[in-house]
Amino acid sequence: MAKPHVVVIPYPAQGHVIPFLELAQRLVQQGIRVTFVNTDFNQKGVASNWLDKGSFGGLMQMVSISDGLEPWEDRSDLCKLTLSIMQTMPHKLEELIETINKEESSKVSCVIADDCMAWAIQVAKKMGIGSAAFWPASVATLASIFSFQKLIDDGIINEKGIPLKDHTIQLSEAMPPIKSENLAWACFMDVATIEASFQLVKEAEEAYRLTEWFICNSTTDLEAAAFSMYSQLMPIGPLLASNRLADQAGHFWQEDSTCLTWLDQQQPCSVIYIAFGSFTIFDQTHFEELALGLELSNRPFLWVVRPGMTKETTTSYPDGYTERVGSRGRIVSWAPQQKVLAHPSSMLHESLWLELYFRRMAKDDAGIITRGEIKSKLEELLSGETYKVKALDIKEKVTSSVIEGGCSHKNLSNFIEWVKER
Repeated sequence: MAKPHVVVIPYPAQGHVIPFLELAQRLVQQGIRVTFVNTDFNQKGVASNWLDKGSFGGLMQMVSISDGLEPWEDRSDLCKLTLSIMQTMPHKLEELIETINKEESSKVSCVIADDCMAWAIQVAKKMGIGSAAFWPASVATLASIFSFQKLIDDGIINEKGIPLKDHTIQLSEAMPPIKSENLAWACFMDVATIEASFQLVKEAEEAYRLTEWFICNSTTDLEAAAFSMYSQLMPIGPLLASNRLADQAGHFWQEDSTCLTWLDQQQPCSVIYIAFGSFTIFDQTHFEELALGLELSNRPFLWVVRPGMTKETTTSYPDGYTERVGSRGRIVSWAPQQKVLAHPSSMLHESLWLELYFRRMAKDDAGIITRGEIKSKLEELLSGETYKVKALDIKEKVTSSVIEGGCSHKNLSNFIEWVKER
């Protein structure tokens, strides 16, 4: 009897590829054959930075298909990239599956797609293949995506997803309020990108109704209110390589592990860790305000400044910046993030709130989060013990969820059994 064969396809962003590759490795560990689909553009980076890829006995293969753009075209133009993906990749995925299926013993039995690549669910349905959606990010964000029609009906956004005015939204009584400008698809600077991203949102909501399983890289201990809004969502996370005593895979850039030695030299729970995704682009003003805000904090910090993070050709720090921060600040091009977050000197070893705080920072009249605002919010967050107590409590709950017998562990096991039966 042929082994089940799963095609796994993430959205081509760093924060999506890593959890998808972790899920793929969990499937392979259970004897399931996996074809992992990158874009041609991302394939080289992912494959070259994954040192342990030969340990799966032939059950994992990594392939790529075109995103429709030429190699030299700018992937940070999300409008252009999104429209190209939606136009080009469905047909390319169908061709790939048809090629795989020519060999009787390796026919694809299931497609697991990122909900941002919901068109892949449509391809699977068209080809008579089972499907599952995987959401690798916050379920609160997913809840806002699924609520888009209500937001239109309530006059908060228009039919193209653009906020009509500055609203504060509360999707349910148990969820914290968010500003309409912070909706996942509406936080971009230009209208064209918002409209293109909103097309993904509408397809994602449709996939929720079409797919047989909808698994999420979160747990009810973290996001009970969001999960309660949509009963079909199944928590299986957080999926971390460290949970299986392995190294994280799927990086687009080479990790600079020397920062771990620097962390060893810092006091426990003293280091602020700052990292953004593979698509975040800063103009020079925003970049300098962040740099100066970190300097004003007077705390040790580890800052990931990846290639292409600023709009300028080369990254330029404020005059005398590196000399002033000295050894108190460590700047790397890419970091082994899970090891950093688990390090005793990292504040995020005990805190899950910092990212949310940055989203709540106030902008000035020019739309800039100033150095003073950054300094103020960091002091507000880190001066007391409340956040540490809450974070430690959540950490314990999350840990219990992913170990054997926990809710996420049980759900993942049930999902894997379903895949095996395809």
